[in-house]
Amino acid sequence: MAVTHILKQKGSTVITVAPGDSVQSIVDTLSRHRIGAVLVTDKAGGIAGIVSERDVVRAMAGDAAGVARKTAADIMTAKVRTCSPNDTETDLVTLMTEHRIRHLPVVSNGKLAGMISIGDVVKHRMEMMEREAEEMKTYIASAG
Repeated sequence: MAVTHILKQKGSTVITVAPGDSVQSIVDTLSRHRIGAVLVTDKAGGIAGIVSERDVVRAMAGDAAGVARKTAADIMTAKVRTCSPNDTETDLVTLMTEHRIRHLPVVSNGKLAGMISIGDVVKHRMEMMEREAEEMKTYIASAG
Protein backbone atom coordinates (compact mmCIF):
# COMPACT_ATOMS: atom_id res chain seq x y z
CA MET A 1 0.00 0.00 0.00
CA ALA A 2 2.23 2.78 -1.24
CA VAL A 3 -0.19 5.68 -0.69
CA THR A 4 -0.77 4.85 2.96
CA HIS A 5 2.97 4.41 3.51
CA ILE A 6 3.83 7.67 1.73
CA LEU A 7 1.27 9.64 3.75
CA LYS A 8 2.59 8.16 7.00
CA GLN A 9 6.05 9.47 6.09
CA LYS A 10 5.16 12.89 4.69
CA GLY A 11 1.97 13.65 6.59
CA SER A 12 -1.51 14.43 5.41
CA THR A 13 -1.42 18.22 5.38
CA VAL A 14 -2.82 19.66 2.16
CA ILE A 15 -2.39 23.31 1.23
CA THR A 16 -5.67 24.65 -0.12
CA VAL A 17 -7.00 27.89 -1.57
CA ALA A 18 -10.49 29.23 -2.20
CA PRO A 19 -11.95 29.67 -5.70
CA GLY A 20 -11.86 33.46 -5.30
CA ASP A 21 -8.22 33.68 -4.22
CA SER A 22 -6.06 35.72 -6.58
CA VAL A 23 -3.41 34.18 -8.78
CA GLN A 24 -0.83 36.37 -7.00
CA SER A 25 -1.90 34.89 -3.67
CA ILE A 26 -1.66 31.38 -5.12
CA VAL A 27 1.82 32.00 -6.51
CA ASP A 28 2.90 33.36 -3.12
CA THR A 29 1.49 30.24 -1.44
CA LEU A 30 3.26 27.89 -3.86
CA SER A 31 6.55 29.70 -3.27
CA ARG A 32 6.20 29.95 0.50
CA HIS A 33 5.43 26.24 0.91
CA ARG A 34 7.84 25.16 -1.85
CA ILE A 35 5.15 23.10 -3.58
CA GLY A 36 3.99 22.70 -7.16
CA ALA A 37 0.22 22.68 -6.73
CA VAL A 38 -2.60 23.68 -4.39
CA LEU A 39 -6.09 22.28 -4.14
CA VAL A 40 -9.01 24.61 -4.64
CA THR A 41 -11.71 23.72 -2.13
CA ASP A 42 -15.29 24.87 -1.86
CA LYS A 43 -16.92 26.14 1.33
CA ALA A 44 -17.83 22.59 2.36
CA GLY A 45 -14.20 21.45 1.99
CA GLY A 46 -14.84 19.53 -1.21
CA ILE A 47 -12.40 19.55 -4.10
CA ALA A 48 -13.39 22.20 -6.65
CA GLY A 49 -10.16 22.06 -8.64
CA ILE A 50 -6.39 22.16 -8.56
CA VAL A 51 -3.96 24.92 -9.53
CA SER A 52 -0.46 23.84 -10.50
CA GLU A 53 2.53 25.79 -11.69
CA ARG A 54 1.57 24.65 -15.19
CA ASP A 55 -1.87 26.23 -14.82
CA VAL A 56 -0.25 29.54 -13.86
CA VAL A 57 2.11 29.41 -16.84
CA ARG A 58 -0.74 28.58 -19.23
CA ALA A 59 -2.77 31.49 -17.85
CA MET A 60 0.18 33.81 -18.46
CA ALA A 61 0.58 32.75 -22.10
CA GLY A 62 -0.56 35.63 -24.28
CA ASP A 63 -1.77 37.75 -21.35
CA ALA A 64 0.87 37.80 -18.62
CA ALA A 65 -0.25 41.21 -17.30
CA GLY A 66 -3.88 40.08 -17.12
CA VAL A 67 -3.14 37.12 -14.88
CA ALA A 68 -3.01 39.41 -11.85
CA ARG A 69 -6.76 40.02 -12.27
CA LYS A 70 -7.60 36.32 -12.37
CA THR A 71 -8.64 33.97 -9.57
CA ALA A 72 -8.16 30.31 -8.76
CA ALA A 73 -11.54 29.57 -10.35
CA ASP A 74 -10.37 31.24 -13.58
CA ILE A 75 -7.23 29.16 -14.05
CA MET A 76 -7.78 25.93 -12.12
CA THR A 77 -8.09 22.50 -13.62
CA ALA A 78 -11.63 21.54 -12.62
CA LYS A 79 -11.43 17.84 -13.47
CA VAL A 80 -9.22 16.59 -10.67
CA ARG A 81 -7.89 13.04 -10.72
CA THR A 82 -7.62 11.49 -7.27
CA CYS A 83 -6.26 8.35 -5.67
CA SER A 84 -7.16 6.34 -2.59
CA PRO A 85 -5.07 5.25 0.40
CA ASN A 86 -5.12 1.69 -0.97
CA ASP A 87 -3.60 2.55 -4.35
CA THR A 88 -0.20 1.11 -5.12
CA GLU A 89 2.89 2.77 -6.50
CA THR A 90 2.09 1.23 -9.89
CA ASP A 91 -1.44 2.69 -9.77
CA LEU A 92 -0.03 6.13 -9.04
CA VAL A 93 2.62 6.03 -11.76
CA THR A 94 0.09 4.78 -14.31
CA LEU A 95 -2.44 7.49 -13.47
CA MET A 96 0.16 10.26 -13.42
CA THR A 97 1.70 9.13 -16.70
CA GLU A 98 -1.59 8.60 -18.56
CA HIS A 99 -2.94 12.01 -17.59
CA ARG A 100 0.37 13.91 -17.54
CA ILE A 101 -0.13 15.11 -13.98
CA ARG A 102 2.27 15.46 -11.08
CA HIS A 103 -0.09 15.77 -8.10
CA LEU A 104 -2.88 13.50 -6.86
CA PRO A 105 -5.17 14.34 -3.97
CA VAL A 106 -5.82 11.33 -1.76
CA VAL A 107 -9.50 10.79 -1.00
CA SER A 108 -10.65 8.37 1.68
CA ASN A 109 -14.35 7.79 2.38
CA GLY A 110 -15.21 10.91 0.38
CA LYS A 111 -12.86 13.14 2.37
CA LEU A 112 -9.51 14.69 1.52
CA ALA A 113 -6.80 12.64 3.23
CA GLY A 114 -3.60 14.05 1.73
CA MET A 115 -1.75 14.88 -1.48
CA ILE A 116 0.82 12.77 -3.33
CA SER A 117 3.31 14.24 -5.79
CA ILE A 118 5.47 12.48 -8.34
CA GLY A 119 8.42 13.43 -6.12
CA ASP A 120 6.85 11.51 -3.24
CA VAL A 121 6.43 8.45 -5.46
CA VAL A 122 10.03 8.61 -6.68
CA LYS A 123 11.34 9.06 -3.12
CA HIS A 124 9.30 6.07 -1.95
CA ARG A 125 10.59 3.93 -4.83
CA MET A 126 14.21 4.94 -4.16
CA GLU A 127 13.84 3.99 -0.48
CA MET A 128 12.42 0.60 -1.50
CA MET A 129 15.32 0.01 -3.91
CA GLU A 130 17.89 0.94 -1.25
CA ARG A 131 16.22 -1.40 1.25
CA GLU A 132 16.19 -4.24 -1.29
CA ALA A 133 19.86 -3.67 -2.09
CA GLU A 134 20.77 -3.78 1.62
CA GLU A 135 18.78 -6.98 2.08
CA MET A 136 20.55 -8.53 -0.92
CA LYS A 137 23.97 -7.53 0.48
CA THR A 138 23.08 -9.04 3.83
CA TYR A 139 21.88 -12.24 2.18
CA ILE A 140 25.04 -12.56 0.05
CA ALA A 141 27.31 -11.87 3.03
CA SER A 142 25.54 -14.48 5.17
CA ALA A 143 25.62 -17.09 2.37
CA GLY A 144 29.40 -16.82 1.90
